[in-house]
Amino acid sequence: MALRLRKEDYLALPEAYRAFHDGISPRIPSSRIFCDPFRTLAFSTDASFYRLVPKIVVKANTPEEVAHLLRTAAPLNISVTFRAAGTSLSGQAVTDSVLVVLAGGWRNCVLHGDGEKISLGPGVIGAEANARLAPYRRKIGPDPASINHCMIGGIAANNASGMCCGTAQNSYRTVESMKIIFHDGTVLDTADPESRRSFLASHAEMVRGIEEIRDEIDKDPVLRERIRHKFRIKNTTGYSINAFVDYSDPVDILLHLMVGSEGTLGFIAEVTYRTVEDHAHNASSLVLFPDIWNACRATIRLKTGPVSAVELMDRASLRSVEKKEGMPAYLKTLGDSATGLLVETRAGDADSLARQVEEVLGLLSDVPTVFPAAFTDQKAEYEKLWNVRKGLFPAVGAARRIGTTVVIEDVVFPIETLADATVELEGLMKKHGYDEGIIFGHALEGNLHFVFTQDFSDPREVARYQRLMEDVCDMIVKKYDGSLKGEHGTGRNMAPFVEMEWGEKAYTLMKRIKRVFDPKRLLNPGVIINDNPRVYLEDLKPLPEVHEIIDKCTECGFCEIMCPSRDLTTTPRQRIVIRREISRLGAVGGDGQALRRLEADYRYLGEQTCATDGLCATTCPVSINTGEHTKELRSLQKGRFGRSAARWTAGHYATVTAGVRGGLAALGAARTVLGDRALGSAARGLRALSGARLPLWNARMPSAAPAQTFRGASSGAARKVVYFPSCIVRTMGPSPGDPDQRALFEAIRSLLEKAGYEILYPPDMPRLCCGMPFGSKGFFEEAERKRGELEAALLACSRDGEYPVLFDTSPCLYTVKQKSDPRLRLYEPVEFIHTFLMDALEFTKIPETIAVHVTCSSIKLGLREKFLAVAGACAETVVVPDRAGCCGVAGDRIFLFPELNESALSGLRDGLPAGCRSGVSNSRTCEIGLSLQSGVPYQSIAYLVDRCAARKA
Repeated sequence: MALRLRKEDYLALPEAYRAFHDGISPRIPSSRIFCDPFRTLAFSTDASFYRLVPKIVVKANTPEEVAHLLRTAAPLNISVTFRAAGTSLSGQAVTDSVLVVLAGGWRNCVLHGDGEKISLGPGVIGAEANARLAPYRRKIGPDPASINHCMIGGIAANNASGMCCGTAQNSYRTVESMKIIFHDGTVLDTADPESRRSFLASHAEMVRGIEEIRDEIDKDPVLRERIRHKFRIKNTTGYSINAFVDYSDPVDILLHLMVGSEGTLGFIAEVTYRTVEDHAHNASSLVLFPDIWNACRATIRLKTGPVSAVELMDRASLRSVEKKEGMPAYLKTLGDSATGLLVETRAGDADSLARQVEEVLGLLSDVPTVFPAAFTDQKAEYEKLWNVRKGLFPAVGAARRIGTTVVIEDVVFPIETLADATVELEGLMKKHGYDEGIIFGHALEGNLHFVFTQDFSDPREVARYQRLMEDVCDMIVKKYDGSLKGEHGTGRNMAPFVEMEWGEKAYTLMKRIKRVFDPKRLLNPGVIINDNPRVYLEDLKPLPEVHEIIDKCTECGFCEIMCPSRDLTTTPRQRIVIRREISRLGAVGGDGQALRRLEADYRYLGEQTCATDGLCATTCPVSINTGEHTKELRSLQKGRFGRSAARWTAGHYATVTAGVRGGLAALGAARTVLGDRALGSAARGLRALSGARLPLWNARMPSAAPAQTFRGASSGAARKVVYFPSCIVRTMGPSPGDPDQRALFEAIRSLLEKAGYEILYPPDMPRLCCGMPFGSKGFFEEAERKRGELEAALLACSRDGEYPVLFDTSPCLYTVKQKSDPRLRLYEPVEFIHTFLMDALEFTKIPETIAVHVTCSSIKLGLREKFLAVAGACAETVVVPDRAGCCGVAGDRIFLFPELNESALSGLRDGLPAGCRSGVSNSRTCEIGLSLQSGVPYQSIAYLVDRCAARKA
């Protein structure tokens, strides 16, 4: 059920854009071309504080499509901007023209040799590349803090770095080759000699322009030395003109100019990196100094030692996290000027690590510290220290006033000036009234971030920000000869200051580079090169108040990788963008028609296709669960009839579940008579006639569970467990084709009896429910009523928590656990088996490959490793397919909006290795969708354990 192109949206486009739309439509399906007000607004934002609404958004799947887009845009003089993950911070991925978003493909990943090199599509997440390299103890060089969310295309295009890579292991230094698509649609593979020869012949004018700039720099020793000097420290201001100094071959120069070019010179279709060693041993220490001056002095000393990272955190930074759970208690006792350095050293073996620790401690021996410095090589301990650093940005984001945004600036000082420069930066922030701001960053490289909250809705506040930035830029460039951007890219934010940092001669060469690569200035115009001195103060993003659940969102986009609807409709970030605009229009009495249109389109694009799984909160820096906001919206939409029906259902739950079981039995009988093809055709026809209101039958529809009276029989066993079969399991049996045709409660009963447990069942089982079916639809009162009934029954049956309670479905367990009585000890199958049965049973591994799907609730419960351990005890090979996140089943969504499940698991079938014939999970409805999209049966992990485990002799 996709929203189709409306004629009025197409006609509202300027004539050239209509021609562009017509030109790309034969090659790219209309389902991936958007010009409606909802989706263009949804894609108007990246992680920066700028917003530009594109006229057309195109989701491109292949290099051929990108080339076609560029060839179509050029004669129409239409500019094009590319976006990968959209996590950039300087406004380099927004446009008011055509936005091309990577979608579907772009995830090719090829290792060379023993991982010494890796070829990556621009849509590969940085952490995914490192996961592929991990068995070889290798990783890619760039290590941005957003590596779990940002994509390779953005990492290379921004020359993004991070805590450890510095200037030696960034994209510029580790790139081996690229596949590049230029403004005219030409593709160059710099690793292919024939492609290079062809390009040199077909693009002689571009090559000549590159060679002329190279020769001009070569003849100017002062400029040449200036370039070398500037790139001794981290620098992403302007273009990577060090390519003209480091290389002479025009294709090699071109290759390295593409690094950090932010989509203004061409499109990066593939990158091959030389990888770096991922050391097996590391140790960390949070060293506290009496003031920032001494911390910076210590950093200068550490620069000469065997350290891989030195992260500075000023007192305001430490104060922002000191009250958070898990933080070291001593943070609260520090003086007002105390400053921390989080120091890490890495080595290939334990002995080398010990020697390096001693060397580092020696370097700090005569620098005053608050406490004696001490290192730890224990993972749990050093991860606790790194959580201090990782919590800084979220802490500022969570504490900011509603309507303000978080600004994170990125500057670099020569290391020898770090102490003076940091103190002066601190003074400038206070001078301009940013007393709440914090300073932290990669001190080893002189690369600091200063973070503060900013209200861009007030012109006086914008002027204050302008004064701060002018003073900061003046100080960095004129006094310390530093870099205005070290790793976040130039974007729009720093474009007006590129000439200030580089001088007229170098800046003129940069403008020539742009003309050589992009003569008509159609590739991401306004980024890096911009003649508007106020561009960094324009098109600022509004952040109006909407709802307390989502108001803290900074629109960073870290949530998007987790969202099952990201390739179908919208992401959590985009839902929030739209809700903010709806709120703004409502508050100012704006265009009523525009408001009604957004609200109408939000019904499907925002609410109905939200799985409410909550995984977005697990990667959100401020833990926003957009699914909870969706439930709030659903609650507001419920009328008197809906609430009455929910109350009746909750009060007659046994009748309802019996009716569902009867309906499944009837469908099973129809299936036997008609067969899958006829039944499927009939179901699709009825759904079409109903306007997609009727649920859609699918081939993995389960049979009815056998009617069962759940009564425990006293066996006199010493071990007792309360077992709660969920209402889903009480109604849904196995699907045809499932290898084990027992009901799940039968398999669990068999497993528990093998382990010598006496099984107790809560009384009056047919009326019990965890409340999730009601809560997910916004019926909060009924959800709490059912949860309370179940909790009371479990307390009584478990003798106030004396016996553990086993739920057979993870989402049900998670729902109850959010508000459960602390006396109850609640488990779903994986954790119960891992905790109580692994030692109680004899396991025999089967010679099979088993796919594991860790459900959303299991991820939120932190059960991934236990899931793999239990599956690993049963099967010789256990696999977790790439990006196997939320399955998009979401209870009844698989029947009402089956396209959500299909989109969420679009890569599952290809992600399963050859020879994988079955999968395991711990949610019955999820298993329906997993089986449907993978082509192999998924069943509860309890079946697998029952198959592989035997009573101990």
